[in-house]
Amino acid sequence: MTSNGARIKVSREPRRQLNNRAAWITVDDGATESACAVVDISPGGAKITTEVEFEVKDRLALTLLADHAKRYPCEVVWRRGKTYGLKFVVAEPEPAEPAAEPAGVI
Repeated sequence: MTSNGARIKVSREPRRQLNNRAAWITVDDGATESACAVVDISPGGAKITTEVEFEVKDRLALTLLADHAKRYPCEVVWRRGKTYGLKFVVAEPEPAEPAAEPAGVI
């Protein structure tokens, strides 16, 4: 097999190994909170593990620090037993209504 061109390098997001750092997931709009461990994290998402396998909805919130109220909205993109792949969801701003042109302007 011959190649005429340079190999194309596929760039992936930088990932940070967290060695099972403690975190918490919140489901049911904050009604249920469970402990988890963050295996790795990137700007686009995270991989977490839980003590027990459970059914989560497609959306949840991830809290990385116990004394911090910041929750990161996430979407579950895959599940393998007690391990879950999460994608961080960015809230999209609501579209602004177009400004009406003043009367008499041509």
